[in-house]
Amino acid sequence: MYLIDTHAHIYNEYYSNIDEVIDKAESKGVKKIICIGTDLKTSRESIETASKYSNVFCTVGVHPHDAKDTPKSYLKELEDLASYEKVVAIGEMGLDFYYKHSNKKIQIKVFTDQLELSNNLNLPSVIHMREAFDDTIKCIKKTELQKGVIHCFTGNSYEAKQLLNLNLFLSFTGIVTFSKELADTVKTIPIDRLMIETDSPYLAPNPNRGKKNQPFFLPIIAQKIADIKDLSYDDICEYTSSNAINFFDLNE
Repeated sequence: MYLIDTHAHIYNEYYSNIDEVIDKAESKGVKKIICIGTDLKTSRESIETASKYSNVFCTVGVHPHDAKDTPKSYLKELEDLASYEKVVAIGEMGLDFYYKHSNKKIQIKVFTDQLELSNNLNLPSVIHMREAFDDTIKCIKKTELQKGVIHCFTGNSYEAKQLLNLNLFLSFTGIVTFSKELADTVKTIPIDRLMIETDSPYLAPNPNRGKKNQPFFLPIIAQKIADIKDLSYDDICEYTSSNAINFFDLNE
C-alpha cells in the first residue's frame, strides 16, 4: 500500500535539497507527488521537478493571489506548458477573498479563464477556495466544469454537499488533525470522492504544526482520516491513491 500527495509546492525557494524531500517521502510510503504551480514561474519550475523525478507529476496554473500580475499572454503560455506529458491538471487556480491580494473582479476573470482552459484541454482543475464559496460555485456552474478538486477543503458538510453535487472531489490537508469541525465534515464525505495532500510547505499536521511541512508527513493525515472514518490505514491508502490515479490519470 502507498500514498499519493496530490498537492505540494516543491520549489527550490522552499527546500534546499529536493532530492532529500523526495527520498524521505518515498521512505514513508508516499510513492507519488504532484507538484503544484501557482504562477508562470512556479509552473515552469514544477515541470522541471517532474522531469527530474519519475514519481513526481505537476500542474500549471495561476493562483488567485497572483491573478493581478498575469501578463496578457498568460493563457497561451499555460496552454503551451500544459502540453508537457507530465502535466496532469490546470491549477492552482481559484478565488481568495480572505487576503484579497488581487482584485475580486480580476480573480474571477482569471479563474474563469483557467476553468475554460481545463475543459478545452480535457484536464482537471485544482481549485483554491477561501471565503469565496458562492462565487466559486457560480464560476464552476458557468463554465460547466468537467472535472475538478477543491484543494485544502475546510468547509462544513453543507458546503461539501453542494460541491459534491457538482461532481467535484474534495482534498484534505493536515488541518484535519487539529480541527474537530473539519473532522466532522470528513465523516460525511464519500470515500470515493476524497483525496489527501500536504500542501507543503504549509499546514503541517499535528504534532508538527508550525514546522515546515513535507510530503513525508502525509501518513499522519492518512491515519487521522482512517480514524475519523473508522477504516484501516491500508483502506485509506487504497481508496485515496485509487481516487488520485483515476482523477489525474497518473501513469502506473
